[in-house]
Amino acid sequence: MTLWRSHGLALVRAAVVTGLIAAVLADDVRAQCCGGGCGGGVRGRRQSVGGVFIDATGMLLNTQSDDRAQLREQRRKALERTPGEMNEPTELRKISLRRLEEAIVEQMQSGKPLSIEMRHLAGLQNIRYVLVYPEENDIVLAGFAEGFQVDPLGAIVGSTTGRPVLMLDDLIVALRTARRAAQGGITCSIDPTPEGLQRLRDYVARISRAEDVSMEQIEKSLGAQQIRVGGVPASSHFARVLVAADYRMKQIGMGHEKAPIPGLPSYLTMVTAGARGMQNMTPRWWMVPSYKPLVTDEDGLAWELRGGTVKTLTEETLFTADGAKSQTGKTSPAAQRWADLMTAKFDDLAAKDSVFGSLRNCMDLAVVAALISHEGLAARAGLAMSVLMDPTQLPAIELEIPKVVPTRANAVPKGSNYVISASGGVEIHPGKIIQKTEPATTSLSPVRRQAETGLAKKSWWWN
Repeated sequence: MTLWRSHGLALVRAAVVTGLIAAVLADDVRAQCCGGGCGGGVRGRRQSVGGVFIDATGMLLNTQSDDRAQLREQRRKALERTPGEMNEPTELRKISLRRLEEAIVEQMQSGKPLSIEMRHLAGLQNIRYVLVYPEENDIVLAGFAEGFQVDPLGAIVGSTTGRPVLMLDDLIVALRTARRAAQGGITCSIDPTPEGLQRLRDYVARISRAEDVSMEQIEKSLGAQQIRVGGVPASSHFARVLVAADYRMKQIGMGHEKAPIPGLPSYLTMVTAGARGMQNMTPRWWMVPSYKPLVTDEDGLAWELRGGTVKTLTEETLFTADGAKSQTGKTSPAAQRWADLMTAKFDDLAAKDSVFGSLRNCMDLAVVAALISHEGLAARAGLAMSVLMDPTQLPAIELEIPKVVPTRANAVPKGSNYVISASGGVEIHPGKIIQKTEPATTSLSPVRRQAETGLAKKSWWWN
């Protein structure tokens, strides 16, 4: 929301309102380090996840440093059991979905928790190829992988790249929601409530001097902001990553946190003084996946994902008196410059802040799941995936649903108006991405044959 008021004030204050949340990167400790399959539907009253916990009302709050240290230590001990050969970096580590499912069933029937290799898909950091083998009743996923370690917030990341590894839990959520996501997409947004917007309008209307602006009153007036997630279960780790990435982008853009890389200043430093003519509008940024057209062979049994990264878009949002929002089709030069910088710097940012790498991983998995669903690849392979697709046999991690975040306000001198902003989001439309395909200019047969040789080893993963 942006409220423009001209009182002939000599000083301009931009009051930047955001929700308070740390990065959310990882799954629940109890689901990872105790028993119960992939997650066992575990739900806790005070789950510490990537630097935050959720209280009984659904409010996201900061955890203490000792909680984070405990999470890191638990995961560090679990990593000590990782097979040595899995630590070798490789451009193409392969995972057999059929044999992964068989290994999961064997593990569960023995009463043991899933291994950390299973939960983190043998250290895959991306998916470059989807390979179908009807004669083996199998689908193989292949991409870069290496050994992994624990980052400061407890996320499992590559030992040399620092990029988060893919999670089995996010894969099964993507597979189970693929049809729904193809129709309506996967979305996340954090927005103020209509009641909060009205209180804020009333407060701003009473201000006559810049020095009377109170950040505490702005925070109190706007109140808690609502979190909305669509396309995936709001209780899933997948959803938690979307919420975290959405807010972390807002934190950086609005100057609450300095970007961990050079060349990405806050949006506030780009706002010019004296702007006029924009009533009740605010720049909204949202992140979307960006891929080149998918490549496939003549038989449609080998697929390559190319150029997967994340693009930031922007548009001015209009908040009406009843709190409804609509897009205007317009954008400010400063907001567009910041969006372009966020896009250009995303890969560097993802290497330093693993929540953005986790977001890219979820986008990869959403595209792969949509491809398998839309092209009927499981049916072509004769692969039922009965366990991977069944939440009663393999429950996904179930976290407390994030519902609201408290508001924080920040102020900098910027002209003669009050600018109050609280808008952002993530949008993933995998159905649109997989519609753009082109034939391979060079044969994918060598990749498919090379991966096929590993199927004879009877392992669910191989280099």
